[in-house]
Amino acid sequence: MVKCPRCGYENASTSVYCDNCSYLLHNSRANNKTKVRNGAWAVGMAKKIIIVLGIIVIAFLLFSFAYNNSQPTSNESLNIVGDDGSQHQSSSYPYKAVIQYEGNWYAKMGDPNYLQEKTGTGMATFSLDCAAWDDVQIEAEKYGGEGELKIQLLRNGKVVAENTTTAELGSVSIFYDS
Repeated sequence: MVKCPRCGYENASTSVYCDNCSYLLHNSRANNKTKVRNGAWAVGMAKKIIIVLGIIVIAFLLFSFAYNNSQPTSNESLNIVGDDGSQHQSSSYPYKAVIQYEGNWYAKMGDPNYLQEKTGTGMATFSLDCAAWDDVQIEAEKYGGEGELKIQLLRNGKVVAENTTTAELGSVSIFYDS
C-alpha cells in the first residue's frame, strides 16, 4: 500500500495516481524503470537530430526552388526601366543591317561608340550587337563602279531606316536614335 502525500489516502502499491485526489504518487516512479518527463518527446537524441536535419534540408530545397523561379530569364534581364517609368524590351539582337550593292563596299555599323568594320561584295545582312534602347549607326561606301548602294536598318525584321546613293565612290549613312 502507498499512502498519498497530499490527502493521506491508502492506495494500492501499483497505483500511479491517488484514487482519492488524483495526485501523482512518488513511490510509483521508483517502480517505473524508464523515466519520462511530462510533455517531453519519447524520442532518442539521434532521432531528434535526424528530424532537425531533415527540416533544414527541406527548407533549403524550398528556398532554392523559390529563388531560381523568381530570377529573370536571360532575355528578361535585358529589359530596362527608364527614369520616366517606360520599359524598353529587347530580344538578344533586335537590329540587323542590310547592305545591297553589285560591287565592292566597305561599312562601319553598330553602336556609335563601338562600330564594327565589314567589307564585302553584293548583298549582305549582319546582326548588330545593339540592345533595343541603343542608338545605331551605319556608314557604307562604294569602292568604285556604277549602280545603287542601298543600306537598310531592320529592327525585329521591319525596316526602320533606309538610305541610297548612285554616285561613283558614293557613301551613305544612317543614324537611328531609338
